[in-house]
Amino acid sequence: MTFVRLTLLLFGFMLATSSSSQTEKSVQEAHGLEVGTEAPMFTARDADGSSFVLSEELKKGPVVLIFYRGFWCPVCNKHLGSIQDSLKLIEAKGGKVIAISPEKPEYLDKMAEKTGAEFSLLYDEEYKIARAFDVNFKPSSKQLFTYNVLLMGNLKNTHSDKSQRLPIPATFIIDTNGRIVWRQFDPDYHNRASVKDILTALDKLR
Repeated sequence: MTFVRLTLLLFGFMLATSSSSQTEKSVQEAHGLEVGTEAPMFTARDADGSSFVLSEELKKGPVVLIFYRGFWCPVCNKHLGSIQDSLKLIEAKGGKVIAISPEKPEYLDKMAEKTGAEFSLLYDEEYKIARAFDVNFKPSSKQLFTYNVLLMGNLKNTHSDKSQRLPIPATFIIDTNGRIVWRQFDPDYHNRASVKDILTALDKLR
């Protein structure tokens, strides 16, 4: 084997290892984008296959972006239900609510049925959006047993691949300049953004 070929093989291995480490973060290694950061722009599909384009929506007003785990998550159901209950209050402050999960479009309907969500539920194909916002992580084997067996999440089939990654539930408010102006981020999935805090943050943008 020539020196050049060996070098290329080693370089390829290093890239693969680096890529794997970036997408296989533990929950402790994901930190979420900070306030003041320019939000990554993205396009995603909803349950009907329609495209949501973040850059276009920001021309109309600030966006309240919520990451949730899936229709099988009781805490997510409760949180999105509370958001729906106060949706008119949030919209009255100028906020556009969207919620994102790694679940395929057909499973977004399940969440809409459970929560009554009238706001956009989006499919994060291949975890691209969660990775961009640094909320993506790989659950432990014990967690995956709970999610797949006890809560019947079936992550290998409901997601775009078999890696069974999830987002840390988090909420970001993005202003019309594309900046993150507020966030709620906590590795403890029980802790979620309150409607009161969202409304207070939106008030500061007016």
